[in-house]
Amino acid sequence: MRAVIQRVTEASVAVNGGPERRIGPGLVILLGVRETDDLAIVPKLAEKCANLRIFEDEAGKLNRSAVELGYEALVVSNFTLYGDTAKGKRPSFSHAAKADLAVPCYEQFLCELGKQGLRAVQHGEFGADMQVRLLNDGPVTIVIDTDEWKK
Repeated sequence: MRAVIQRVTEASVAVNGGPERRIGPGLVILLGVRETDDLAIVPKLAEKCANLRIFEDEAGKLNRSAVELGYEALVVSNFTLYGDTAKGKRPSFSHAAKADLAVPCYEQFLCELGKQGLRAVQHGEFGADMQVRLLNDGPVTIVIDTDEWKK
């Protein structure tokens, strides 16, 4: 799995033109599932995301997590995180998981984030038309790729 985590002041997602699902300060997590992934890795990935120390403490150092601060998360499924451009300008998404694997991983990830203690978890929907909006107070973006854990 691959997660791109962005620290935000606020964010929202509108799914299929519906009402926006909003969060205040917290994390936007774009989540990609690879065809070779399984549910076993999901709890560890959720723990890492929820407990990243990417928020400033009183001394201005990045030393606090969203969980510690009582912040929220907005999770959006994103198969394009597995776009392969090796053969040219048009990416191939052949390594992205199909819905039968991706949806259970995505849903378990949402559940596991809640278990980590995030105050609220909003989300998009796998395969939907989503309009994501975010506002941050300084770009902090982290990429976690679970394939690196296997090395």
